Amino acid sequence: RHYSIIYLYDFIKIHYISHMGEKDIAEKTLEAWNDVFADIVNVLLFKGKQVVKEDELEAATPTSAFKAGKKLHQQERDVAKFWKNGEIKISLLGFENQSIADPKMPLRVISYDGASYKQQLLDKKLKKNFPVVTLVLYFGEEHWKSAKTLFDCFDVPEELKPFANDYKINVFEIAWLDDETINSFKSDFKYVAQFFKAKRLEKIYEPTDAELKHMDEYFKLLSAVSGDKNFELLYNELKNETDGGVTMCDMFQKYKDAGKEELIIKMIESNILSIEQIAEITKLPVETIKALSQKVPVLK
Repeated sequence: RHYSIIYLYDFIKIHYISHMGEKDIAEKTLEAWNDVFADIVNVLLFKGKQVVKEDELEAATPTSAFKAGKKLHQQERDVAKFWKNGEIKISLLGFENQSIADPKMPLRVISYDGASYKQQLLDKKLKKNFPVVTLVLYFGEEHWKSAKTLFDCFDVPEELKPFANDYKINVFEIAWLDDETINSFKSDFKYVAQFFKAKRLEKIYEPTDAELKHMDEYFKLLSAVSGDKNFELLYNELKNETDGGVTMCDMFQKYKDAGKEELIIKMIESNILSIEQIAEITKLPVETIKALSQKVPVLK
């Protein structure tokens, strides 16, 4: 019985594999919704106080250009929005998603922020300048131990320190947020944070009956960050089976069932346990195990 728990846990638990390109796209899609964007800012910057309203947000162009040598290069933020009061821009808020700690992150952030200030400088119609704030959303399982300030990126001679300007970045370790902070989220990002915390603690994520507003984007994100395409595939299957009425519990139960079936097939292939023993371990009828054994290829 002890081994059955280990087998099932090792197979069903969600492993984290970095697929940066796909993950970034999925994160951008979810975070681009104003309700999610405002929620992240309010919880992480203002401790849950509803300072930024979703109807005060306006999409900003995430791309900026800079010249290096004779070539013009482009750089792009993950997500960027103007926080506005009517027609007056209060601030530019930007997100950068990281699955690994980047030792050059302060250089990247100051480059993004500097480009935004440069755009203000060149905008002749702008009546009032505004601050730029970047949030680095870090989804890794280890604490961020890389650079958090510009001075962390290089050695500054003591003689120059009084004259060189440092620059700090705002790193938020999503997998390390406490339960009170996670429960402060009012958008679908709450369940993203719960997922990452469960993964860090090596626990099986237990979903709630809560209805997600952006279900499709949520499961695309889980599929991308876990490297497991089953999330998206099974979600699409369920959506077709139920005419779109999919709950988190439905989805994760289907995911676990699919994982258990694959585990059983591997156990049968190993020839270590009999059909009856596998049935006892998995608490499934012998007939079910026999049916699954038909999916095991016969070696010639």
